[in-house]
Amino acid sequence: MRQLTLLVLAAFVSVTAMAQRPIIADKIVGIVGDKIILRSDIYNEISDRQRRNEPVPEGAPCYLLDQMLIMKALTLQAEKDSITISDEEVDAIIENRVRKFVQDLGSVEAVEEIAGKTIYQLKEDFRRPIYDNELANKMKKKVVENVRITPQEVKEYWEKIPKDSLPFYESEVEVGEVLIYPKASRDFEVLAQDELADYKRQVESGKARFETLATLYTDDPGSKNNGGQYSINRNEKNFDPTFVRQAFRLKPGQISPVFKSKFGYHIIQMVARQGDDATVRHILRIPKITETEVNEGIMKLDSVRAKLIAGTISFGEAVSKYSEDENAKYLAGMKQSYNGSTYVTIDQLDKDLVLMLGKMKVGEYSKPVVFNDERQKKAIRIVYLKSRSEPHRENFKDDFNRIAERALEFKKQEVLEKWFATKIPNYYIMIDDEFKGCGNLSNWWKYVSTSTN
Repeated sequence: MRQLTLLVLAAFVSVTAMAQRPIIADKIVGIVGDKIILRSDIYNEISDRQRRNEPVPEGAPCYLLDQMLIMKALTLQAEKDSITISDEEVDAIIENRVRKFVQDLGSVEAVEEIAGKTIYQLKEDFRRPIYDNELANKMKKKVVENVRITPQEVKEYWEKIPKDSLPFYESEVEVGEVLIYPKASRDFEVLAQDELADYKRQVESGKARFETLATLYTDDPGSKNNGGQYSINRNEKNFDPTFVRQAFRLKPGQISPVFKSKFGYHIIQMVARQGDDATVRHILRIPKITETEVNEGIMKLDSVRAKLIAGTISFGEAVSKYSEDENAKYLAGMKQSYNGSTYVTIDQLDKDLVLMLGKMKVGEYSKPVVFNDERQKKAIRIVYLKSRSEPHRENFKDDFNRIAERALEFKKQEVLEKWFATKIPNYYIMIDDEFKGCGNLSNWWKYVSTSTN
C-alpha cells in the first residue's frame, strides 16, 4: 500500500509540475476552445499507469488524447451552460485525497518530503484539475440524465453480442443482514472509563508514552500497530463527529478527557496541527459485553426473525427499523460488491458469513448469530440469502439486470456521441499532426480546419 501511494503521489506531483511549466517548454497537441492538452499530459499518464501496473490500452496515445479532448469539451460546455462546482465540493475531494496520502505514508511530514511541497501547495495543485474533472462529470451527467431503456431494447442489445463473447460469472450471492450491537452493563462502562483515565495520568506524569500504551491496550485494530495514530481534518465526514470535535479542542501535546463515541470510550493526544489538518493519537476501549447482554440481543433478533418468516414485515423494513449498521440502511441491508452491485462473490464477504451461507437455502433467514465486526466489536446479526447463482455463462433470464445496466450505459454513450456531434462544430479544435494516424480521432479531425469558435 505504501509503495502504491508513493507512485500515485509522485505521478501527480510530476503532472502538476509539468502543467505549471511555461507553454514553450512543452508541445501543445490538442486544443478545445481555450482548453489545451500538452504532449506531456498524455505520455505522463501512460508512464503513471505503467508504474501502477495498470493496463495500458493498445494505441494508448490516441486513446488518451481522445479521452482528454472529450473531457475538455465537457468542461468547456459546462462553463458555457453556467454549471458550477462549489468550493465545498472541491475542498472535500482535495481533503480526502491528501488525507489518504497522509494515512498511507504515516505523517504530513512524509508526504511533504516526497512531494517536495507543503500540504498547502499540494492542495492548491490539486484544485484546478479536480475542479475541471468534476465539472466535466457533472456536464456528462446532465447530458444523459434522462436516458432510459426498455426491456425490448435490452433484449435487442443482448442478441447482438456474439455468443462466444458472453462473459462467464463465478458463483455469486445476494445477501443482507440485520445487525445490532449488544449494550455493555454500567459496571463495564465505568471500568473502560477508569482504565483510560489511568492511561492519561501515566502519560501526563511521564511514567509511560502514549504510543506505547496505545499499542498495548487500544481496541482499535486500525491504529494498534501505529501507536494509535491518525491524520484527520476538521471537516472529515468519515470520522465520528464527537472524535473530531474533541481532537480540535486540544493543543499539541495535550490529552483529552475520557469521552464516548459510537465506537466506545477514547482519550486523544494532539501530536501536531496545521489549520484544519491534525495528527493525533488515540486509545479506544470497548466495554466488555457479557453473556447476559448477548442473550438479550439474541432474543430481540429472534422476534425480528419470527416477523420476517411470518411475512408481517419485509427485510428492508426490518433493516430500517432494527439494524444498527448505518451504512447498510442505504442499501436495505444488502451487501455491496466493489463495483456497486448487490451481486457479490464469496471472497468479498467475511469468513464467518461465508460459513453461514454454506448451510442456508435461498430465501432463508438465519437464526441470530454472534460475531465480531471489522472493528472487533461484538455484534449479532440475522442473515438473509436472497439469491445464489452457480458458475455460468451469461444468459438473458438469470442476468437480465446486469445486461440492462450495460445496455443502458451503451445507450448513454450513443446519446453522448450524438451530443458531441452537435457541439464539436461550435468549438475551436486543434490536433497536432503527430496524431493524424489515430483512427479513433476521425470525428475530431473533421472539424479541425472548419471550427471558428
